[in-house]
Amino acid sequence: MRLATALILLLFSGVASAAPRPIPALEAADAAAAAADYQRYCALCHGADREGHANDHAPSLRSQSLMQTGFPWLIREAISYGRPGTPMGGYLDEIGGPMNIEEIGRLMLWLREQAGSPERLRLGAEAVSGDVAAGAVVYADNCASCHGANGEGGTGTALANPAMLATTPDPFLRYAIEHGRDGTPMVGFAGTLSATQMDDVTAFLRSRATSRPDAPAPVQPPSLAEAVINPQGEAPEFEFMNGHYLSAAELDRLLREKRRMVLLDTRVPSMWQIGHIEGAVPLPYYTDDAALLAALPRDGTWIITYCECPRAAADSVNRFLREQGFENTAVLWEGIGGWVALGYPTVTGRVEGRVSE
Repeated sequence: MRLATALILLLFSGVASAAPRPIPALEAADAAAAAADYQRYCALCHGADREGHANDHAPSLRSQSLMQTGFPWLIREAISYGRPGTPMGGYLDEIGGPMNIEEIGRLMLWLREQAGSPERLRLGAEAVSGDVAAGAVVYADNCASCHGANGEGGTGTALANPAMLATTPDPFLRYAIEHGRDGTPMVGFAGTLSATQMDDVTAFLRSRATSRPDAPAPVQPPSLAEAVINPQGEAPEFEFMNGHYLSAAELDRLLREKRRMVLLDTRVPSMWQIGHIEGAVPLPYYTDDAALLAALPRDGTWIITYCECPRAAADSVNRFLREQGFENTAVLWEGIGGWVALGYPTVTGRVEGRVSE
């Protein structure tokens, strides 16, 4: 059976199927391609060796436990659709990402093989009954220091993320609480909490799920040829901070003054769809085709990059631009997360009447 066919069958066979599909093995060429995709798309945040926390508190992907309980569907969902509300964007081409479903399946298989190809544990999807109020207390005492007081994440995963909870059944959460994640700082609580307490925490986490409106269909973002905003405006004047950075306050002032510049969103493009600084054009951090930059102006127009890391992806694109001869480049210090937190506006998808007019 061709790998592509086997992947499709594996990815879309039912979660509750009585006879799970056999897991195809990667040929050497497919493994090499998946390894290259990992380094291009994932290593910046998850680490070159899957160790995690290279940027953004991105979790380790080494855990056999994660692969045992999350493979294939939960791993597929996380890669394909990301975690809205966190720096983890969706990588599936259907929502504006750079990978098709076969490439995501190949990467998913590679991650499993790198973790030792553990056998799958079929935990089911039954709801876990527990006392939400009691679980909140147990969570505050045992989990909040890593996962955040409100489940927003920290050194641990964001457990109140709606996208994660929408695609994660209760037994997956319950197993992680009890057994932990080997190879990561997440320890199992089997010897610390009672079965009832672990059920209560699971119920509390489930209570954090919130509904969200259907996302609009992806739109085609502006091209790099459309990247100059306020083309008739004056060149920006600003003070650098910490080398080659400018502050959110400075960028807001420059936009309000309608200064001529290029603003590049260096995240995976699906994140641009969800929300971006008005006038920004996507140029993802994994771009390595110098020919694409031919559309950018080489007349000294300032090029400002931003990401959500808050700076790692934007810094990598900034270095790429400098290597290609662009001199007037800067990076938004706070990233878009800081931009939003400071009260500056964003827009969603393509907006009629761009500020380039």
